Amino acid sequence: MSRTATGIMDIELAETTLEGDLRVPEGPEPPIGLVVFAHGSGSSRKSPRNNAVAEELREEGLATLLFDLLTEEEDVVRENRFDIPLLERRLVAVTDWVGDHEFVGDLDVGYFGASTGAAAALRAAVERPAVVDAVVSRGGRVDMADEVLPEVAAGSLFVVGGEDDDVLELNREAYDRLTCEKDLVVIPGAGHLFEGPGELKAVSGLAAAWFCHYLD
Repeated sequence: MSRTATGIMDIELAETTLEGDLRVPEGPEPPIGLVVFAHGSGSSRKSPRNNAVAEELREEGLATLLFDLLTEEEDVVRENRFDIPLLERRLVAVTDWVGDHEFVGDLDVGYFGASTGAAAALRAAVERPAVVDAVVSRGGRVDMADEVLPEVAAGSLFVVGGEDDDVLELNREAYDRLTCEKDLVVIPGAGHLFEGPGELKAVSGLAAAWFCHYLD
């Protein structure tokens, strides 16, 4: 069966059903790999920033999956948004679901995590080291994965805004605890949301290069 963009779908897990958006770039060549997005607190699969990054990744030949880590009912409870073990379990379960998917089950997997989603991504990468080959964090609260950082085997890239002072310091401390292949890139002048001209484009380019290298 040929690969096609598959679009909006329900991701049926043992404990719940989540909404996702899986897209496979069309073309004669198979995708380089699949990037699964883990959004930050208060965000969703509809995040305009993550969708902009996902579009750039697909242009580089990478399949993408954006999904809601929480159901609508769960998201109403603010504490759930910061329940990193819960978010980690969801990401691991979705990764296992991906492995059985007819279009993308044979692809190497990378995680793109933003804010608290980056902590879930790093922790999930430790849970599935044979599957997850790369992690990219955008303004991530990587300190919330502190206890597992030395166990991360996936190539890990931290991208932080130069004006995001507190998060930058947390990223530097977490970076020092990583023992895997790694890099930390600071975007000069950028804040936490990378809203300035060309800032999100820079993040997308860095992420695409990282994923293409580690998922190829």
